[in-house]
Amino acid sequence: MSAGSGRRPARSLALLVLLGLLGLAATAGFGGLGIWQVGRLGWKLALIERVESRIHAPPVAAPGPERWATIATDEYRWVKLNGHFLNERETLVQAVTEHGGGSWVMTPFQSDLGFTVLVNRGFVPPERRDPASRSAGQAEGDAAVTGLLRLSEPKGGFLRENDPAAGRWYSRDVEAIAVARSLGTVAPYFIDADATPNPGGFPIGGLTVVRFSNNHLAYALTWFALALMVAGATIRVIGGELLRRRGRGGADMRLTAAAR
Repeated sequence: MSAGSGRRPARSLALLVLLGLLGLAATAGFGGLGIWQVGRLGWKLALIERVESRIHAPPVAAPGPERWATIATDEYRWVKLNGHFLNERETLVQAVTEHGGGSWVMTPFQSDLGFTVLVNRGFVPPERRDPASRSAGQAEGDAAVTGLLRLSEPKGGFLRENDPAAGRWYSRDVEAIAVARSLGTVAPYFIDADATPNPGGFPIGGLTVVRFSNNHLAYALTWFALALMVAGATIRVIGGELLRRRGRGGADMRLTAAAR
């Protein structure tokens, strides 16, 4: 039996280099993802802070055309305006709320300032889709609206696109609704009406859910843990192989000396 019998075959130097490079790349990649998630965490916390400050502030005048270019900075701000509803051009958008499934009633509102904005007047269940079934709540004449400013929701919902021709709406796409209802130029946002009760009880306003998922810290810790695991495994494999090589080198030198 030879002296090297039963020993694990030595890995080639090229294989060790390849393993090292792969381990380094994976460690850097996982670490980079962790750092990115830390950045996202900071962004999300700042967003939550901004929104919290807005939803607890008193209402301001709804932004007119001169401010539409920077409207994103006003999302979730309480706004108010006066004018009248264009009830005959309302649009129903699919909704799921604490009251179950149904629709949002999106009604154009002609403001006294000369521009039109879509107002989400609130939720109606399926049996109240027909405006005739909630005629008491169809505000006529001069009206005042107070609610949260929301940004448009283009194209549609999850895995479903809006179908204006068929009257199927899965998101509150301001531009598409304006085109479908021949509204002309409208504000690039809509207003979620507050909880002020409507005559007859419908639509039900004040159902906006302001909640942001924030799992970035957990994701960051997961990526950093994977980076450490890969780094540890790489060091163990390469370090162990180098130690075995050193051990074999010493044993070979002893065998050579003994043979002499």
